[in-house]
Amino acid sequence: MAVPSPHRRTRLCSRPGCAEPAAATLTYRYDLSAVWIDDLAPEREPHDYDLCERHAGRFSVPHGWALEDRRGALNLPDRLAG
Repeated sequence: MAVPSPHRRTRLCSRPGCAEPAAATLTYRYDLSAVWIDDLAPEREPHDYDLCERHAGRFSVPHGWALEDRRGALNLPDRLAG
């Protein structure tokens, strides 16, 4: 198992002028007119966008596009865990 480097910098929100830490990853597909917001990806991808909590929560898509917020989708509800 890899140990995180103590020198690794915190990823920041991709929105211009925002210095908040990234909390979610936004991906999109133009051909499907679809956008997904997921928990922060382990590594930065060149075609994805990292967003802070505020910008992820306020993100909107153009008319005709679909937005799916999948943050926390992999977390089991408390009644199913343990």
